[in-house]
Amino acid sequence: MTEARDLFTPTGEASAPLAERLRPRRVEDVVGQRHLLGEGRPLAVALESGRLHSMILWGPPGVGKTTLARLLAQAFGAEFIALSAVLAGVKEIREAVDRARLAREAHGRATILFVDEVHRFNKTQQDAFLPHVESGLFTFIGATTENPSFEVNGALLSRAQVYVLEPLGLEDLDRLVARGFEAEGIDVTEEARGRVAEYADGDGRRALNLVEQVATAARAAARRGADAPFVEGVVTRAGRRFDKGGENFYDQISALHKSVRGSDPDAALYWMARMLDGGADPRYLARRMVRMASEDVGLADPRALEIATRAAEVYERLGSPEGELALAECVVYLAVAPKSNAVYVAWGEARRFVSTDASRPVPLRLRNAPTRLMKELGYGKDYRYAHDEEGGYAAGESYLPDGMQPPGWYRPTDRGLEAKIRDKLAWLRSRDKEPRGDS
Repeated sequence: MTEARDLFTPTGEASAPLAERLRPRRVEDVVGQRHLLGEGRPLAVALESGRLHSMILWGPPGVGKTTLARLLAQAFGAEFIALSAVLAGVKEIREAVDRARLAREAHGRATILFVDEVHRFNKTQQDAFLPHVESGLFTFIGATTENPSFEVNGALLSRAQVYVLEPLGLEDLDRLVARGFEAEGIDVTEEARGRVAEYADGDGRRALNLVEQVATAARAAARRGADAPFVEGVVTRAGRRFDKGGENFYDQISALHKSVRGSDPDAALYWMARMLDGGADPRYLARRMVRMASEDVGLADPRALEIATRAAEVYERLGSPEGELALAECVVYLAVAPKSNAVYVAWGEARRFVSTDASRPVPLRLRNAPTRLMKELGYGKDYRYAHDEEGGYAAGESYLPDGMQPPGWYRPTDRGLEAKIRDKLAWLRSRDKEPRGDS
């Protein structure tokens, strides 16, 4: 990778924000994203081949989506047209198409049309790009912080390659921060740089904004340098990357659920703490724990469902932060409890069967007969009252519709209480096979 001093030579006006002044000038200068720009990687190959294709750049804020699109246009000598889906509409899209057509017809130049926050365009607006992507009028580059699978319509998605941009690592952020302080003329300790990089939380733009904030405070205090305590005094830690309705939210709840399922209490506590730190509603987490108790613990430990519902009640009584301890206790219990999804699987199989099967009648012997007419019609006839039979079990009786074979949906595991349930069911089934006299 190119040395840090070569990457960020100031390019903007002195009054521009630091992040703008230190924007990379070449594709090779981009920090991070080596999985896309390193030797032999997709975008490096595209550059070497001289053929650019339409793409969706998907990643969190501050990882270089806009910068990369601009630099690709520069590398290919293409006209660059940028739209923001937050502000643009059909009128702006038409103007962009006209501008791209003029660039091709009058100047013979290719065009890259960059749409920031493309997920904010509706289906009709996204469809407006399709014929021009197909005809090659422009190469389409969309940027989004949301999962394109859900937010970009299928027709456009099928014509564009999706590239995932990753949060910047601490090493990359440290290089950004060091160069930023150099540009600002502020001497900082290694520990101070580390604090800024940590607070940036993977966001390069945030890192440089924090550098600018520290530099401004240092100059106001007539200081030429900054140490870690000074940084901590002037910088407010920003919230974690977290969107209560977005991809990051669902990634984290997925990680929490899988940590519980995988019986890792430390990982479960970590993801729960991350979600609460990011602003997740503890009531939502409580509801998810009730789901985990039903889906992943089940009858291996029926106490799990009780503990989950009680933890939710405790949180309602105490609120934050006291009530969060009950949720933490619950998530640890769920993680260490024996696991079984046997009921979850059985319920799914039963629902699928019923959704496609005919409406089988209830056998007469299983119907109640509260009236004389119903008794005359045979309702309840030959019903065997289990409590009157040996062991409280009517051996050999069937409670399914006539002609339906036992489906065997519920298959208890050998873990926790279900091991005993499995043995009990096996014993009852063996009794079903024993010969019996007429009742």
